[in-house]
Amino acid sequence: MRAYLWVSVGALVGANLRYFVSRLAAKLLSPNFPYGTLIINISGSFILGLFLIWTTERVLADPKWRWLIAVGFCGSYTTFSSYAFETIAYFEQGHWSLLALNIVTNNLLCLAAVLAGAALARGI
Repeated sequence: MRAYLWVSVGALVGANLRYFVSRLAAKLLSPNFPYGTLIINISGSFILGLFLIWTTERVLADPKWRWLIAVGFCGSYTTFSSYAFETIAYFEQGHWSLLALNIVTNNLLCLAAVLAGAALARGI
């Protein structure tokens, strides 16, 4: 199968999971803060860190897996554009504490998630 088909399959799954997680987080936690975006960015960062380290340092994976998981799934699952839009909305509305919370939590927790995924991949 060509690369774009693998990317498309991964993107289809990632986009649908993104929608599901966002809706579930708003329902279970609160619609007042973008918890869904935060959860998606952290888990997507973890998955990408785990996958890329595991497939480059631990096992020799067929390139189709990178297209499927890293480019397709993570590319459509993670929501950096949503994060950026929500952050600017807080700025424009003058919600300074939510603006700071969104920036700090998304950046620090996603960097930590990449490190955790990489560490897990190196440990297995």
